[in-house]
Amino acid sequence: MRRSSRLFEIIQILRAADAPVTAEMLAQKLEVSVRTVYRDIAALQAQRTPIEGEAGVGYLMRRGYDLPPLNFDAEEVEALWVGLSMLARTGDSTLQEAAKRICRKIEGLRASPDWLQVAPWGAPVDDPAKGCIPVVNYREAIRDERKLRLTYVSSQDVRSERVVRPVALIYHIECTMLVAWCELRNGFRHFRTDRVWACEMVDDHFCGQGQPLREIWQEQNQWGSPAEAH
Repeated sequence: MRRSSRLFEIIQILRAADAPVTAEMLAQKLEVSVRTVYRDIAALQAQRTPIEGEAGVGYLMRRGYDLPPLNFDAEEVEALWVGLSMLARTGDSTLQEAAKRICRKIEGLRASPDWLQVAPWGAPVDDPAKGCIPVVNYREAIRDERKLRLTYVSSQDVRSERVVRPVALIYHIECTMLVAWCELRNGFRHFRTDRVWACEMVDDHFCGQGQPLREIWQEQNQWGSPAEAH
């Protein structure tokens, strides 16, 4: 989570709390160190955010503090609810957690449309404890335009080592596909993330090439049609 998002999330947690929230509780929810929480609280207080409390006691948000409201009509809220719920089918655990945070914020604005249900069946969650590569790694590499070294096993059970330039992700119901320029094949390839056995960020970037590569890939592929893994 980026620092700006983390600061916003601290405000949301404290606003919703009925009792003082300790730095340890915040650190556990945000998955950061207690020292990082102390620094974030100090930064918010320096910005005149009305957070009261101290280390070892806990923190509270002074009553009456609010953020500018988001103006969604009923159908927009329902569309957000369904769309966010469908993230459970992608297997992307980091996006699922982000979706839960957004849903909590929607519930703070108006009653949740819990009568709209989305079946959770889809791709398995990318649990690192089960040997899966978190999808967030691919998203970060795409954003940072950073090369990846993949160990990939094809549908024919052929194992290969690749250095790729990741440019896009395609979320299918049953799997997630990584679109990348493969330096071994000198062309675009689609990799099923559940067939990636190892993924390492290379200390080499392709700055400024991400968007042009995406445009070329989109010209060569019909967007929305199922991409087949090689």
